[in-house]
Amino acid sequence: MQQQQQQRRMFTAALLALVFILAAVSTTEAGKKEKPEKKAKKSDCGEWQWSVCVPTSGDCGLGTREGTRTGAECKQTTKTQKCKIPCNWKKQFGAECKYQFQAWGECDLNTALKTRTGNLKRALHNADCQKTVTISKPCGKLTKPKPQESKKKKKEGKKQEKMLD
Repeated sequence: MQQQQQQRRMFTAALLALVFILAAVSTTEAGKKEKPEKKAKKSDCGEWQWSVCVPTSGDCGLGTREGTRTGAECKQTTKTQKCKIPCNWKKQFGAECKYQFQAWGECDLNTALKTRTGNLKRALHNADCQKTVTISKPCGKLTKPKPQESKKKKKEGKKQEKMLD
């Protein structure tokens, strides 16, 4: 019986210690001052609006684009940025329009062209891009497989020529 009373006293003491610790932690947390949030700088500067990329020479390669924004308190309202226009078949869609293309389709024997479709992945600098584009390119030369006998004859003929020399 004494042993049970001693266990109850120890349990009560542990429980009181736990309550005391929790109360102390709560008081400490409540005493902390919350840091005032930094005020965000309010700016009346608008978003940059970019012109299309203009090549330095020719119709592709390195070039520049002009950016403008409005606002009475803006330190900079115009700036120039370097850019690049690709010199390949994709330039027909604009350098700022990036597409994810599917695989090339089968060759259309009537037109000798194969096509594929591209979906807009992203438009850079607020460019006005088509959501879906379709492109075509020539199929290339359709070659017929050569019979193996002709290759053997050519090799034998070359060997004989070398032996005669």
